Amino acid sequence: MTSGESDLARLLAGLDPVVRPGSFVFVTLAEPPAMRVDALVVEDEGVTVVVRREVADAHGWPYAFVAAWVTLRVHSALEAVGLTAAFAAALAERQIPCNVLAGTFHDHLLVPTDRVDDALSALRQLAAST
Repeated sequence: MTSGESDLARLLAGLDPVVRPGSFVFVTLAEPPAMRVDALVVEDEGVTVVVRREVADAHGWPYAFVAAWVTLRVHSALEAVGLTAAFAAALAERQIPCNVLAGTFHDHLLVPTDRVDDALSALRQLAAST
């Protein structure tokens, strides 16, 4: 397995954001569910899962934030410095809330569904400026 890119200029130039189909929500549960979820984070206060909105609705799980899931297709190294700060600043400049999940290969941004086009524009502009 390759370790991914760590050069910030190359990371930004290669952002290549893509939207995962569907709407996603954050749900807090007492225990991890016995089903596949899109993301899971264990915290002292409970288990946060990110699932498609229709899954949460079907289970009656409450949520407040409905998000579009944007994946940055650049393969960023886990030890890369500055990538999160750069895209967070670009989104903040446009007043776009963003929740970030990092995997081994990619960063994933959850932004409000009604701002996804603005987010993609900001990310593409950031990539083009390098």
